[in-house]
Amino acid sequence: MTIHLGKTPVGLDGIAAAETVLSHVDGQQGELIIAGSRVADLAATSFEGVTARLWSAATKHTVSEADVRARLGLARQRAFARLPELLAATAGLSIIDGFRAAVAALRPEAGLDDEATIVGACPVIAGALVQRARGAQPVAPHPDLGHAADTLRMVRGDTPGSGEVAALDTYLVTVSDHGMNASTFAARVVASTQADLFASITAGYCALTGPLHGGAPEPVLEMLNAIGTRDNIRPWVDAALSRGERLMGFGHRIYRVRDPRADVLKGAIERLAGSGADLPFASEVEAYIRAALRQKNPERVLDTNVEFFTAILLDALKIPRQAFTPIFAVARAAGWTAHAREQQRTGRLIRPSSAYIGPKP
Repeated sequence: MTIHLGKTPVGLDGIAAAETVLSHVDGQQGELIIAGSRVADLAATSFEGVTARLWSAATKHTVSEADVRARLGLARQRAFARLPELLAATAGLSIIDGFRAAVAALRPEAGLDDEATIVGACPVIAGALVQRARGAQPVAPHPDLGHAADTLRMVRGDTPGSGEVAALDTYLVTVSDHGMNASTFAARVVASTQADLFASITAGYCALTGPLHGGAPEPVLEMLNAIGTRDNIRPWVDAALSRGERLMGFGHRIYRVRDPRADVLKGAIERLAGSGADLPFASEVEAYIRAALRQKNPERVLDTNVEFFTAILLDALKIPRQAFTPIFAVARAAGWTAHAREQQRTGRLIRPSSAYIGPKP
């Protein structure tokens, strides 16, 4: 049945493309629910814990946090053994583009489910690409470690502190899923054709690389570097707004209030003692930009989004800026795989109509 709405909604705004038990975004109230819990309440759990919740909800088969931890540990080992094959098509590519090519080369592993194969491979691929860019050899995973700890090991090439691991774990949990965003929708569209999970997640990552979706954390750091000092906050921001420039880390397609993930990540930075992050300076920048945006656009407040504190957190963890998007994918792969499975299990072929506005014959 086709419903004619009179005016075609641009970008499918307000159109429900699927029913899901995985996550809910309330843009008016500034609330994010993942698998039945608010994101702020989930922040104290682990990535394996939230992944277990997502996979259990998607498949209707309960898996435990311990089970996910063991499966991801094995999957990281398997991915490392296949690195020469996975990296074969990445020569000469950037970290972001190389990650896409390597993810596209993933395939089923004997004795391991496809969800774990994908989620486990992501940090191994990201770490190998970062090490290669440094002229170093890939760091072998440690299957007994948690996903966050092993991700930091492989990306940085050292042993992270417990506070650093906790901070990354909070980040991975916080961005593991986020409703019907562009990359999740892309993954579900492919899954709706009954294509396999590997094709679906490759599509999701391709959508994530666009600057309107997952590519804004690095420009946040460039903005903070350009401002430089507290005395320069007001003149720099005022000049940028007068030129009509977009201030990175502010405004969101869905949220009409503050992004709830922003405060979760800000808290993680505050607990990351001795990280080198200048949180007081960043907070002053944030406060002035929020006030300036309210004054400039009183009819629609543009508030802080997740990318502002994502940039500061990942930079404090000494993750290279070129790896920010792949690290985002390390987390979001949990949501992508869950949504793809849910779509395959409950959905039908996603085939929206279009409003033809061209000439008639």
